[in-house]
Amino acid sequence: MSIACVATRASLGVEAPAVTVEVHLANGLPAFNLVGLPEASVKEARERVRSALVNAGFEFPMRRITVNLAPADLPKQGGRYDLPIAIGILAASGQIPLASLKNREFVGELALSGEIRFCQGLLPVIVAARRDGHELILPLANRADAELVDYPAIRLCSQLVHLVAFLHGQQPLPGLEQGAEWLDDAPARFNCLSEVIGQYQAKQALEIAAAGAHNLLMLGLPGCGKTMLASRIMGLLPPLDYDEALEVAALHSVAGLNIKPSEFHRRPFRSPHHTCSAISLVGGGSMPKPGEISLAHRGVLFLDELAEFPRKVLDCLREPMETGEVVISRAAAKLTFASRFQLIAAMNPSPCGSAGPGSRSSPEQISRYLARLSGPFLDRFDLSIEVPPLPPGTLTQNAPTADTTDTIARRVANARERQLARAGKLNSELTGKELKQAGFMQQDLEFLEQSVNRLGLSVRSFHRLQRVARTIADLENSPNVERKHLAQALGYRAMDRLLASLSQQLGR
Repeated sequence: MSIACVATRASLGVEAPAVTVEVHLANGLPAFNLVGLPEASVKEARERVRSALVNAGFEFPMRRITVNLAPADLPKQGGRYDLPIAIGILAASGQIPLASLKNREFVGELALSGEIRFCQGLLPVIVAARRDGHELILPLANRADAELVDYPAIRLCSQLVHLVAFLHGQQPLPGLEQGAEWLDDAPARFNCLSEVIGQYQAKQALEIAAAGAHNLLMLGLPGCGKTMLASRIMGLLPPLDYDEALEVAALHSVAGLNIKPSEFHRRPFRSPHHTCSAISLVGGGSMPKPGEISLAHRGVLFLDELAEFPRKVLDCLREPMETGEVVISRAAAKLTFASRFQLIAAMNPSPCGSAGPGSRSSPEQISRYLARLSGPFLDRFDLSIEVPPLPPGTLTQNAPTADTTDTIARRVANARERQLARAGKLNSELTGKELKQAGFMQQDLEFLEQSVNRLGLSVRSFHRLQRVARTIADLENSPNVERKHLAQALGYRAMDRLLASLSQQLGR
């Protein structure tokens, strides 16, 4: 029989749709036709496959070869189709048995010598093969991806000759050792929060933000410790569970990044420079790839020098911050990438760094500087705090013993457990309906509404203040939200106070 079908998988964002490589050998003048919407990198497989088969000692049939990549309406790109095309030609020409292809999937790029090379973004392929229960043949160089999934029905190969011998039943191929010894359960080491001198309100706000996954904005003079504080939030967050870690690893794999097995359960921390473009931050391209917000999924996105980012770039974050995903539409595809991240931002209150007495910037200059941030974008921060300069003598005096990162992390973990037990989600994800059942007294809500109206805040801010107050109550192990918790949440509105002060100075 001169026809063979080989199973493989394409790349479509974080999905890996099944693709069938159909190879047909017909009589006629020798030709090699590749159909099924292949990109240029896939069309080049004809020369790679021809040379690989010949140099590996196999016969390349001098017949009319037609290779169809089905479904035909799915774009295909990359060198991952080299191996299944070569296997299909060998099977159609009778050089390997057709029965050996049953319930097996093949992915890999071929060198001209017959070597099977590394392919990018194969983690979604492994997850999909595990879901369908198929045996998967991968390049040996992709072993790290295979170990992350720990799927036993995986075979690794580095040479086409060895793979053909395996399909003939003449020799085994190495797989994965059982027991997942790659998994490193040792806790990650982070810089301790107790090393930060002073800044007690900022530390408390950081604890609240970590406990409820709230977005946090820090205002302060240059060098007052904003970046140092932001980097230490990673030590307060609990590690990812296996499913969350696999979800994060799949996004990194599609973006061409590899996660080390020792960092598999660690939450991502992304800190793009303020010169980054909207595409690099949100994602995109002719064939869309994840951006920084998706690479920060289940972790922290830190934007330092926030006011230096272009306003259009920052406004691109507004929808993903609300929905937890970003939809990228292009002519070739429409893809959805998860982007449920926690935003931590830091900025100076004015162009010169200071907005108080002695500032070199006028109120008009400060107003223009802060106008780089749109109101709807600022509205999406649950907490905004001022990080003041340290009082004189603080650096040389013996500071009182502060709570360590481990101590605060235990409080954060306990607060998160209470949130999950109560609503099945963290407080930052509570809807307006769920907030009504979160332990608020009616008179306290009326007090909060009056405060919001007096400050000129939006309805979104009203709900965000409720979520922050609920987190503060959870940290104190309080079943109900009291007025003091609401008052404390209202205290974390430094940006609103700064804007109101500027409006008074400008007589608006």
